[in-house]
Amino acid sequence: MSRPLVVTDCDEVLLHMVRHFRDWLDEEHGVLFELEGNPFLQSMKRRDSDKAMTEDEVWELLGGFFDTEMGRQTAIPGSIEAIAELQREADVVVLTNLVDKRNEARARQLREFGIEAPVFTNQGPKGGALARIIAQYEPSRAVFIDDIAQHHQSAGEVVPHVRRLHFCGEPAIAPHVPCAHEAGHAHARIDQWDVALPWLLETLHGEKK
Repeated sequence: MSRPLVVTDCDEVLLHMVRHFRDWLDEEHGVLFELEGNPFLQSMKRRDSDKAMTEDEVWELLGGFFDTEMGRQTAIPGSIEAIAELQREADVVVLTNLVDKRNEARARQLREFGIEAPVFTNQGPKGGALARIIAQYEPSRAVFIDDIAQHHQSAGEVVPHVRRLHFCGEPAIAPHVPCAHEAGHAHARIDQWDVALPWLLETLHGEKK
């Protein structure tokens, strides 16, 4: 019989990203990044210019961070221990929105934190990628964890039988993130691992309806 499956995002679920991205932008690029819930483009401005930053500039900076600064990232409290506990009960894979060339860097980064798990890279809404993972593993039950409401909506449309947990472990942005649970696209919204782990274990064992 197949095992249950947990498909989890990485940034702001397992590892802090935006706080370290903010610090790097300030230190190395003279860019102020306000973590107040606005889209990236509206949240950034250069210290020495009133000219609005372009979408291309923002994507270039994001790419630069993941190319050279992933070593700055730190673990969300409780994430490493929770994944270890979940792996006793289920298969765990990471579905992260990075370009494919950064797949091995992400896997290596997670190994350095003690998380040994297959990494799947994706661009755009995650429903299709999640469906392919489900087809590959054929789990008895499955749970999807992500910090972005759009991905829960996509998952619900493509693989509605997968349970969905909206989780954002960055306190600076969590209050500003649109809630997938309130929108009806996730089965729960929990932002702390000590609360999320029991919910996940109950869900994987079929105790959560």
